[in-house]
Amino acid sequence: MELAFPWPISQGEWLAWSSAAVTALFGLFMLFAPRLVLRLVRLQPAAGHPEAVGEIRAAFGGFYLGIGLCAILFAQPLIYLTLGLCWATAAFGRFVSMLSDSGNTLYNWVRLVLEGLLGALALVFALGLVA
Repeated sequence: MELAFPWPISQGEWLAWSSAAVTALFGLFMLFAPRLVLRLVRLQPAAGHPEAVGEIRAAFGGFYLGIGLCAILFAQPLIYLTLGLCWATAAFGRFVSMLSDSGNTLYNWVRLVLEGLLGALALVFALGLVA
């Protein structure tokens, strides 16, 4: 079995690959700069609980990096579908929060657009809307 890097060829593949690459970059950022990420998302670990930083590294950084790299390395439509549905579900969760939790802020709108865009980039290829 040969291992080859599947470089995107079509426009749809480039869209999905871009979503995966941004996801992997987010994962790297969370893995290696968790305290900065906590500040950017307006959170801070409780005093005496440094495991919160580990949670950002592991659960968030590891997950984002893992799914992003998996999508890039295997370049399969079902993996791009998974990536797109994850981002779309995150956008839906943010939208529900904006409606239910009085979270109608500029920060949430920017994140909603970003999450929706990353989901759409992967989904348009995975669902065959862009070849």
